[in-house]
Amino acid sequence: MKYLNKLFITVFLAGLYTGCNPGKPDVDISTISTPEVKFMRFEKDFFAITAQNINVKKKELENKYGAFYYMFVNTINGRGNPNDTNSILEFTSNKDMKDAYAETSKSVTDADVLELEKELNDCLKRFKYHFPKRKLPKRFVTCMSGFDYNFAYPDSVMAISLEMYLGRDNEFYKMLQWPNYQVRVLNKEYMLPDMVRGWLISEFDNAQPVNNLLNNMIQFGKVFYATDALLPEVHDSLKIGYTAEQMKYCKTYEKNVWGFFAENNRLYENNLKTVGEFISDGPFTSAISKQCPPRIAMWIGWQIVRSYMKNNESVSLAQLMDEKDAQKILSKSKYRP
Repeated sequence: MKYLNKLFITVFLAGLYTGCNPGKPDVDISTISTPEVKFMRFEKDFFAITAQNINVKKKELENKYGAFYYMFVNTINGRGNPNDTNSILEFTSNKDMKDAYAETSKSVTDADVLELEKELNDCLKRFKYHFPKRKLPKRFVTCMSGFDYNFAYPDSVMAISLEMYLGRDNEFYKMLQWPNYQVRVLNKEYMLPDMVRGWLISEFDNAQPVNNLLNNMIQFGKVFYATDALLPEVHDSLKIGYTAEQMKYCKTYEKNVWGFFAENNRLYENNLKTVGEFISDGPFTSAISKQCPPRIAMWIGWQIVRSYMKNNESVSLAQLMDEKDAQKILSKSKYRP
């Protein structure tokens, strides 16, 4: 269980393509042209490595995947030097990892990956429409991270770890003893939203000199609004990873929650521990109540940004994402829940 005990879960897990979202930003992409999305199957190539062929296969992977191969072995997966054949074989021959690879191949099929390619094609076209001056990802890769992460975006490569989408009741997650609030969203339907949000977070890293609560709220709100634009058919409650009950709480107590943040200058709180209480994942936001969903500051920030865009129709999505003044967005949003 050596590799199964190495935990790093992306907290930004959410999303499901169900129904439509009336009123969400959408555009006509029928005339937009982008390169066809085609996933490179790194996990298949990597698990084809054996003690007998490693020198040949290692060279093939270096040539085929370039910087991603080195980053996967040396940086992303933390397995040591890419030339260290022992660490590579230790991973590919490990019984738990081999079993997980077999389970992943069965649970996330080639047809699922083809469907993901189709969905990403439309997503990239919407991105090009809104951000014509920005570069698109260069490559798309599926992999197995050893249960370390869901998504990575190294060197313009969108990489998704398939073993993180085996289904909430999968035995591997039970072996890892991950809490229910995390495994609840480990289904393959979540791959596309996870990739899009992770990409947007990487693409628009507007780090602020003052890391206060308001800046975090607005930054995440911008990411969610951009996700609205790229994935207009993803339902809100599932996009942010909330249950129906949690979403009902947000709608019912939105005014109260906003009042909690607005009073006593909490919006300008810059203590990292305090800020983390409102943007970190978990079963609930304990500082408010056990019924309050986790990451509640993100949800409020999302509503503020939506109000800002509704009341400032001349602002484009590109201008929104480049705007670094959180106070300006709040003031001009006229947000009044």
